[in-house]
Amino acid sequence: MKESRILIVEDDRSIMNLISTTLKLNQYEYVCASGGKEAVSQCASYAPALILLDLGLPDMDGIDVIRTVRTWSQVPIIVISARGEDSDKIEALDNGADDYLTKPFSVDEMMARIRAALRRSIQLASGSSESVYRNGDLFIDYAASIVKRGEREIHLTPIEYKLLCLLSRNTGKVLTHSYIIQHIWGSTMETDIVSLRVYMTSLRRKLSQDESEEALIRTHVGIGYQMVRAEE
Repeated sequence: MKESRILIVEDDRSIMNLISTTLKLNQYEYVCASGGKEAVSQCASYAPALILLDLGLPDMDGIDVIRTVRTWSQVPIIVISARGEDSDKIEALDNGADDYLTKPFSVDEMMARIRAALRRSIQLASGSSESVYRNGDLFIDYAASIVKRGEREIHLTPIEYKLLCLLSRNTGKVLTHSYIIQHIWGSTMETDIVSLRVYMTSLRRKLSQDESEEALIRTHVGIGYQMVRAEE
């Protein structure tokens, strides 16, 4: 599973249409911005899974967009730009871009880079590259996105799955609200705590075998959450 919303930042209408059509055909959700200030606002509002960013924007250089976003988010950023000099690529990457694609570009290559960036993002959120997790009768196959309690397969939403991966990769550690929100939504807004609580309630309900069992996910009031070991 993965979050599929992608932010396209491009002021050339024809290129924006090409990218958005390609994403739609590949079943990705997307939002669009034609300027840098709008892009920063959209990133804060929609918490995209990935940003496709042009550098030559009318109101704000793309490098400044990267710098601004990186002050509060680690969302993957792939630059798509006509600037093809090594110095331009180095500047973008040094300031926090994850990848760089030079115009004109192949849409097949763009999609391959998107998939790779999203895979890296999921691995970063989960905190490890190991593919299988066991905690009591809880089983997670990270590679196949399969979750089970005993023989019962549990179906989670993308956000619930990312939360479970993050908590399980940090079993025994108390993760603060801000840490979780940063890694799941790419922001540190206090209002996101309400959303976090809603998702955690749903995740716990789906994981529970019955009401009498001790929860695998422990709440630390005012602080955050912790995945505990089943034997504790």
